[in-house]
Amino acid sequence: AAALSALAWGALPLIAIRVIGSLEGAATGAASMALVMRSFDRSERVKAMGWWSLVGAGGPVIGVVLGGLVLESVGWRWIFAAQVPLILIAFIIGSVVLSETDTLPPQKFDIAGAVTLSLGITALLFAINRGPEMGWGHPVVIASFVLCPVLLYAFVLAERRSDAPLISLDYLKKPAFALPVAASALANAAYMGGFIVTPLLLQKVYGYSEQKIGLLVIARPLTFSLLSPVAGYLAVKIGQRTSAVAGTLFVVSSMGLFASLGATAPNMLIIGALSLSGVGLGISQPSISAGVANAVEDQDLGVASAAQQLMQNVGIVSGIQIMTSVQPSLAPGAVGVAALDSFRVAYMVGGAICLVGVLFALGVKNEHRKPAPHPELMDSF
Repeated sequence: AAALSALAWGALPLIAIRVIGSLEGAATGAASMALVMRSFDRSERVKAMGWWSLVGAGGPVIGVVLGGLVLESVGWRWIFAAQVPLILIAFIIGSVVLSETDTLPPQKFDIAGAVTLSLGITALLFAINRGPEMGWGHPVVIASFVLCPVLLYAFVLAERRSDAPLISLDYLKKPAFALPVAASALANAAYMGGFIVTPLLLQKVYGYSEQKIGLLVIARPLTFSLLSPVAGYLAVKIGQRTSAVAGTLFVVSSMGLFASLGATAPNMLIIGALSLSGVGLGISQPSISAGVANAVEDQDLGVASAAQQLMQNVGIVSGIQIMTSVQPSLAPGAVGVAALDSFRVAYMVGGAICLVGVLFALGVKNEHRKPAPHPELMDSF
C-alpha cells in the first residue's frame, strides 16, 4: 500500500489505496496491544501500556516533523516511498522476535455481525460527516441517523444467535469493560477534535503561519508521548481509576483554557493549553487500556483491543466532525476577533463531551498488585 501510494496517479486512486492500507493498521493495532497484554501480569499491564502509548503517540510526532521537511524538499510521494524500507524492517523484526499465540479451534466467521456492525457505525459517521454539508434536516442525513440504531440492534440480534460472535455480549454488560471503552472514545473525541480545531484557531484568529502552527501543535502529542510511561508507573501507585479520572479532567481543563483565550494570546499560554490535553490523554490512556484488557479473558484480548480501538476511532471521527462543524456554523467565513466566540463554543462542546467521559472513567477498575514474596521464603531459595 505504501509503494502504491507513492505511485498513485490521481486523488481517487490514492484514497482507495489508503483505505486498503488501513487494513494493516486495524490488524496490527489490535494484535500488538493484545501481544503486549499477554506478556505481562494483570497488575503490570498499565506500565506496559504506558510504553506502548509512548511509541503510539511519539511515532506521529516524528512523522509530522520529518514529513513536513520531506514534503517541502522533495514532494509528497517520497513520504510514502520512505515507508517501504521501514515497513520491511518492522516485518523482519516482528517475524524474528514476536512469538505466535495459540489459536482457537476452527469456527465459522460471524458475517452477519461484521456486516451489521460495520454498516451501523458507517451510517452514524456518514450522518455526522454530511450533516454540515447537506443540512441536518436533509432526508439522507436523517435516514442515516435512523439506520444507525436499527443496524446496531440487528448486530445485537446477530450476536445472540451466533455460535462464534465477534464479541461476547456479556462483556458489553460488564461495567469494567463497557465504561472504560466509552471513556476512551469520549476523551479522544475532545482530544482529536481540539487537535484539528486548534490550527484553524491559530490561523483564522491569530494569523499564525503554517510553519509556526506546526511547531506549536507538536506540544500536544509530544507531551502525551513523554508522559505515558511515567503515567503507567504512577497508576500503580495511585490506582488506575484515579489516573483515568484525573487524565480526562485534564483534557476538560484544556478545552476550558482554549475557550478562555482572548483577542491576543501568548505562545506559552497556547502551548500550555495544548500540553494539558497531552498530559490528560498520557495519564488516562494507559489505565483505560489496561482496565479494558483486565476485564476480559486472555483468549479475548485481541477482540477487546479491537473493540476499544473501534470505539476510539468512532469517538475521534465524531469529535473532529462535531467541533469543526460548530465553529463555521456560528461564524461562517469570519476571521480575526469576529471568529473568536465561535471557536470558544467549539471548545466548550469538546469539554462537555469529555466531561461525560470523566463520569465513565469512574468505571475503570483498580488492579491490585500481588504481594511481594516473604523475605524468609526468598532466602530459602
